[in-house]
Amino acid sequence: MNLPILSFRTLLAGLMALAALGPAGAQQDFSKVEIKAQKLSDSVYMLTGAGGNMGLSVGADSVFLIDDQFAPLASRIKAAIARITPKPVQWVLNTHFHFDHTGGNESFGGDGALIVAHDNVRRRMSSEQLIALAGNASRQKAAPRVALPAVTVPGDITFHINGDEVHAFHVPRAHTDGDLIVHFRQSDVVHMGDVSFNGMYPFIDISSGGSVAGVIAAYDRVLALAGESTRIIPGHGHLATRADLQAARGMLVATTQRAQDLRRAGKSDAEIRAAKPSAEFDAVYGGGFIKPDIFVQQILAGLVP
Repeated sequence: MNLPILSFRTLLAGLMALAALGPAGAQQDFSKVEIKAQKLSDSVYMLTGAGGNMGLSVGADSVFLIDDQFAPLASRIKAAIARITPKPVQWVLNTHFHFDHTGGNESFGGDGALIVAHDNVRRRMSSEQLIALAGNASRQKAAPRVALPAVTVPGDITFHINGDEVHAFHVPRAHTDGDLIVHFRQSDVVHMGDVSFNGMYPFIDISSGGSVAGVIAAYDRVLALAGESTRIIPGHGHLATRADLQAARGMLVATTQRAQDLRRAGKSDAEIRAAKPSAEFDAVYGGGFIKPDIFVQQILAGLVP
């Protein structure tokens, strides 16, 4: 299902402006990017910069990093971690394959870090990928061997490190077909990768195996384990709460149902977009790089005809 040309241009402008899904960050200016750390527990931090939000566990056992943004930022990420601990990064877990989350793999892997991901992440990183929603601007080349996950899992994996039980679990067909969500059980922190975009409409990469139903199911799984004080690290956006995730679920379910009802009534995609099924939520979620018309088209692209 093709998007209108105007919508493509709108999307691509937003993608490049937010450095979220451009061609390996090659055209981005990272000279002023600052990697900031927010402490969430005795051992867990959220790191932000450009690209996907990162998670960090530091303690007596090892340094465990979740995602590593764009390749040109690797040295800055290492410097930010060095301000917290003198130890090198020993583990890198990729929440999915997009290069605003895996761009630093080559650098960290070259330093000897063991990279962990879902089976489908290694498969996708081993060959060129094209995110259909954004066209050629999102073409991702095959990664060098040192950047590929050395440990892959089809489902769940648990790390017992730094006084925490770190449970990473696969959520099928959510943002992509290879998403891992990471739950720091003792620290009461969850890293959702791009399954969660806090305060903005989500990007659901249907061309890479993602689906609206899968995202909703993933929300439900996190909501079932999260409490009122649980800190949720989204792939993009500010640190979130359970209430934020519950609200995002309600938005996604309501907009999807309205779009589905209009399609069943015989409306064309253009007519459905014109009806603005997301209008109730646009003021809250429409300011990100996925604008309301693109968000609705994503939903339509994922609906069963």
